[in-house]
Amino acid sequence: MHSGTAVAQSAGAKLRSTRVRLFQFSVLVLASIVLWWRPISSTVQLALANDAYTHLLLILPLAAALMYFNRRSFQIGSKQNIARAFWIIPAVAAAIRLATWSPFADTSNWLSQEILLLVAFWIGSVIACFGLPLLRSHLFAFCFLFLLVPLPESAIDRLTEGLQDQSAVASELLFRAARVPVTRDEVLLSIPALDIEVARECSSIRSSTMLVVATLVLAHLFLRSWWRQVLLVAISIPLSVAKNAVRIFTIAELGTRVDPAYLHGRLHHQGGVVFLALALFVDFLILWLLKRTEAGRFARAKS
Repeated sequence: MHSGTAVAQSAGAKLRSTRVRLFQFSVLVLASIVLWWRPISSTVQLALANDAYTHLLLILPLAAALMYFNRRSFQIGSKQNIARAFWIIPAVAAAIRLATWSPFADTSNWLSQEILLLVAFWIGSVIACFGLPLLRSHLFAFCFLFLLVPLPESAIDRLTEGLQDQSAVASELLFRAARVPVTRDEVLLSIPALDIEVARECSSIRSSTMLVVATLVLAHLFLRSWWRQVLLVAISIPLSVAKNAVRIFTIAELGTRVDPAYLHGRLHHQGGVVFLALALFVDFLILWLLKRTEAGRFARAKS
């Protein structure tokens, strides 16, 4: 009886401690939303207005879902360890704040700096309230949160230009493979009866970033070996270029051989999701192949 009572009291004390820590963490999160309301609002507006940042809307829900599905590994550190770790919040905040105030800081990137500080504050709050064991058990999800940080405009410009150039090259290869006469001048493609400019709006950066983000999550969930995870994510980058090239090739061929309306129709302006779905199908196929080789390897290791 006494042992059963002791166990029940211990379980009750642990539950109360967990609730207290959850309350403390909730207070810190609410405080961060108040303190960083302007950067948070600006990030949401940026994601809604600019295709290059649309993926930012997916990061927080995906990170929360990853933590929920991995909830069985929820571990809380001892009070002593948490007390020692509590300095992390002010230390991280002070370090990043000093960096943003330094004479070498780029004030044009204030939004990136503020969201980086916010994510660091959240992770520091997790460590302060729950300890390092929780951080270790959900390490990928917490690292995934750093994708919330908007890339500076200069980096987005370089990525967009790279997608434009590579999409033009890949499209040229597709036309040549289909024996369609084509010439290319940087991002301008010329085929019989049609000149195609792979403009900034045609770089497909929104669907490309979403493809890479989705592949990151799939690799984490379904693959165990790190090099297969890296390989799958690495393949998603040229796959995003190939997807855009297939889109350009398909619309051009339909517009010149079937109906010119395809050049300005819904497939041109709203058909990105169709080619994203095609790229995801290829992504799943590669994932399946990698999973099979991984399963065979572990089966041989057990035998």
